[in-house]
Amino acid sequence: MTDPIRPTDDEARALARSLILNARFAALGVIEPATGAPMVTRIGIAPDADRMPMALVSDLSQHTRALMANPACSVLIGEPGARGDPLTHPRLTLQGRAAFVRHGDAEHERLAAQYLHHQPKAKLYIGFADFSLLRVTAEAAYLNGGFGKAFVLTPADLAAPPVET
Repeated sequence: MTDPIRPTDDEARALARSLILNARFAALGVIEPATGAPMVTRIGIAPDADRMPMALVSDLSQHTRALMANPACSVLIGEPGARGDPLTHPRLTLQGRAAFVRHGDAEHERLAAQYLHHQPKAKLYIGFADFSLLRVTAEAAYLNGGFGKAFVLTPADLAAPPVET
């Protein structure tokens, strides 16, 4: 059997970046501290200044407590289309580390404005004391661009291409 992973090309990089930039929801995978078992939840996301996903999370949620104990996480981005087999639609899995940006942190106000630009309904609770912005820094990425289109990407592959002058 030949390797099912294709060489990463500009089309794969562009698709991965597009999935991050356009997604408003994702599945977040964490390790539950009491049991060591994986746990997955749905979160609202928006791209941060580095074009990586950020979310607004409550300290009261189980996934936030899990990330406080162990910042390793995985984020699945990509929604099935209205028609066809859901497995033929593009999706991106990021493995990385989560970091909290709390009220009072230097970058909180700027990131909060950016988050609200993409998730305006979050205005109702973004100022609550138990809410923080969660930034995910990718360490590895796995793109499934549809049937027979699997790629392994690096953080550099996800970075915005340089602007030509």
